Amino acid sequence: MRAETQNIVDEIRQAISLLRRHFDWDQALKRLDYLNMRAEDPSLWNDPQEAQKLMRERQSLDDGVNGVKRLEQALSDNLELIEMGEAEGDQSIIGDAEAAIKTMAGEVRERQIETMLSGEADSNDTYLEVHAGAGGTESQDWANMLLRMYTRWAERRGFKVEVLEMHDGEEAGIKSATLMIKGHNAYGWLKTESGVHRLVRISPYDSNARRHTSFSSAWVYPVIDDTIQIDIPESEVRIDTYRSSGAGGQHVNTTDSAVRITHIPTGIAVACQAGRSQHQNRAKAWEMLRSRLYEQELEKREAAANAEAAAKTDIGWGHQIRSYVLQPYQLVKDLRTGVESTSPSDVLDGDLDEFMEASLANRIEGGVGQAVADID
Repeated sequence: MRAETQNIVDEIRQAISLLRRHFDWDQALKRLDYLNMRAEDPSLWNDPQEAQKLMRERQSLDDGVNGVKRLEQALSDNLELIEMGEAEGDQSIIGDAEAAIKTMAGEVRERQIETMLSGEADSNDTYLEVHAGAGGTESQDWANMLLRMYTRWAERRGFKVEVLEMHDGEEAGIKSATLMIKGHNAYGWLKTESGVHRLVRISPYDSNARRHTSFSSAWVYPVIDDTIQIDIPESEVRIDTYRSSGAGGQHVNTTDSAVRITHIPTGIAVACQAGRSQHQNRAKAWEMLRSRLYEQELEKREAAANAEAAAKTDIGWGHQIRSYVLQPYQLVKDLRTGVESTSPSDVLDGDLDEFMEASLANRIEGGVGQAVADID
């Protein structure tokens, strides 16, 4: 076996070992047996919410355990093929097996990333807000570029994207927008994207073609389901209505259907204008506010909460998480992990997985997270 292939095999074995430890393998097998037994009990569905929770856990654990088993079997099969090819002097068999092992390394990496998405709300759908910083048209255009970037990223992963609220800029771009992104682990993937994003480019709005620096921010928080109770006294909120803005629809700019709810103790404000009626927008805004308050509580439990909160205090210098430089050179650099790309056009078209994976690994001390970083 070639040394390059042996190195890949060693990395796969190490990764599989870490995955087994992550699952606490013996306990995971016992838990899966129990969940399979419960799933066959007709009385389980007497409590639909509990049943759905159990079935989600069963599906997740089944995917994880059987995924590791498949990797182990595939590695064993391909190593046997290499031995057979070497014994028979058949280079085509060896080449096919080595190619399959190299492909396996990518699947192992995906499995490791999935294990990082095991937080309390990681599997949920997510809200994503984009806000332009100071700087007028420049920052508003940059906010619109960020909005498109995240929309394209979501579409690449097969997630559904719904625009809940959008305020257009005076000349171009947007002042703010809120998306709901629906898909398995949507929040887990996006949760490290909260912060300030910095753009450096030759401004298309400057007749002197000078270089401009613009800032916009992203804010990510999970959609919560009915099993999570967040009680908000109405005395603690202020509800404002206003006319929806944007293109299309006979209701746009004709009725005060858009709703903004402000949580007075925290200053958190959410808005929705996607529904046709004020009633629909009010209900969705309440859901968003509960999610924001829940996300705030999650942050308090994480060691990185203070650093993230500081990053959201000001949309400007000193608080950015990533820089996108289009001129004088081509570079996107994440300031937390050091990950770089020399193809900003690809990044702005939604090629964000490398940045997200590194950020997720950076949040986990040791264990599988460190292994993912080490494999690279």
